[in-house]
Amino acid sequence: MSPVNYKSWPFKEAFKLQKRYKEPPTDPVRFETGFGPSGLPHIGTFAEVARTTWVRQAFEFQTRLETELIAFSDDMDGLRKVPLNMPQQKMLQENIGKPLCRIPDPFGECESYSAYMNQKLKQFLDNYGFDYTFQSSQEAYTRGDFNSGLAIILQKVEAIKAIILPTMSKEKRRGWSPFFPVCEKCGRINSTRVTGYHVDNNTIDYVCDQEDGLLQCCRHHGTTSIFDGNVKVGWKVDWALRWFAYDIGYEMYGKDLIDSARLSGKITRTMGKQPPTGLFYELFLDEEGRKISKSVGKGLTIDSWTSYAPLGSLLYYLFQNPKQAKRLYWGIVPKSVDDYLMGLKQYPTMEKEKQPDLSIWHIFGKGEQIPAYTSSINFSLINNLISAIGADDRELITEYLKRYDPDLGACQDIVMDLVDKAMAYYRDFVLPQKHYRTPNDTEKEMLGQLHDALTGYDGTDENELQTLPFSVARAADVQPKELFKMFYEVVFGQERGPRFGTFVQLVGKEKALSLLEKAARTQSS
Repeated sequence: MSPVNYKSWPFKEAFKLQKRYKEPPTDPVRFETGFGPSGLPHIGTFAEVARTTWVRQAFEFQTRLETELIAFSDDMDGLRKVPLNMPQQKMLQENIGKPLCRIPDPFGECESYSAYMNQKLKQFLDNYGFDYTFQSSQEAYTRGDFNSGLAIILQKVEAIKAIILPTMSKEKRRGWSPFFPVCEKCGRINSTRVTGYHVDNNTIDYVCDQEDGLLQCCRHHGTTSIFDGNVKVGWKVDWALRWFAYDIGYEMYGKDLIDSARLSGKITRTMGKQPPTGLFYELFLDEEGRKISKSVGKGLTIDSWTSYAPLGSLLYYLFQNPKQAKRLYWGIVPKSVDDYLMGLKQYPTMEKEKQPDLSIWHIFGKGEQIPAYTSSINFSLINNLISAIGADDRELITEYLKRYDPDLGACQDIVMDLVDKAMAYYRDFVLPQKHYRTPNDTEKEMLGQLHDALTGYDGTDENELQTLPFSVARAADVQPKELFKMFYEVVFGQERGPRFGTFVQLVGKEKALSLLEKAARTQSS
């Protein structure tokens, strides 16, 4: 396998993975992403699959080896708390402690809670064109995928305890076991406690006696096989079990799981295999800088982003430095779209051998079918235009844009998609918040002076147009930022807007004069 020559982070990760194999493997190199089906798939799920896919693509490109991405759903996990955004809260509370695959679907559409979530995950990944193999924990345990690994865990239970127990509080160490039997009587998994191990016949003794808040127990005593779905192992052991059973070569994880990954790696080595190569990524934050919680549903969602901006812009945003925390709220979207459009514009100007280091190459699947974009129109400009003319008429917006850039050519489809998404955002969020302020007499006079200054200007240079309001502000002895703020509030009905020069170029001198004249003549109510 040839050495890596590229510097982008997916190629660096691919090179780390490449060094894992002294000889080319005979089986596909497996990548894994994990999904906790206690809640709906969210932007963190999307980001992990997308980023793992980029590393996978870089690895394939560099090595020409066959790969597989396993999207693993931990649906044998017990329900620990009820997500606040789920229906049938009482029913779910009554099922606390049961495996997610054995709890009724609160939406009434599938055979279980996790079946509904798994269906949503697959639809979610399919909608965005990801290539993956879905694997549920329930199927894996029941089918016996983990049986050989479970037998090793039973044989090495004391060695695994020696890894895990020092990381736990004294209270939690007492009675801890890597195994969580499913109670034969009440069906709960979080309420059981192992009381004996039998390596000779691969069984364990247990009692269902753990209670905590809403978690109930039935006091049943039993003995059960560790095979075929009768037990599950705890989280860090379970992660190691997957790595062991499926020979996972690569998996990335959030910063909050660094310690878990380290412990799972130790357990994998204890079981006799090498843990996967991996990368930890930073978490997503809301507008206030707090971690986004899928159970509460805060932060910008995939659907909201792709409803009001192109998917490519989200991928472009997610690609940048995965080790840097990213805030997800509307304020970052327009710039992200503009950065994405600039990336499209610059891509064909790069030397072909350097293109694999560009974000665009990765997000379009190894540089395939990248749309051409040569227009000077960006998303911020479109949003400003819609706000400036106060209309969401597609034909009217297009007319103004063609005046700004007469030759859209091959870019027209992209621009029209941007227009549609910007208009949708304008209708849903901007228009309801618009509040046109009535100017006072002094402000009316400044607007009149700006009208006169624009009337007397015969050029078309955007920078020269931009100087006009500054001249008016100086003459009136006010700060330019105060004049602009007043201009936006009176003319656009909002606190911010486009540069004055850009505004005039977009709508044309005649329309700009009309808006200024109307604003200057506004009567107090």
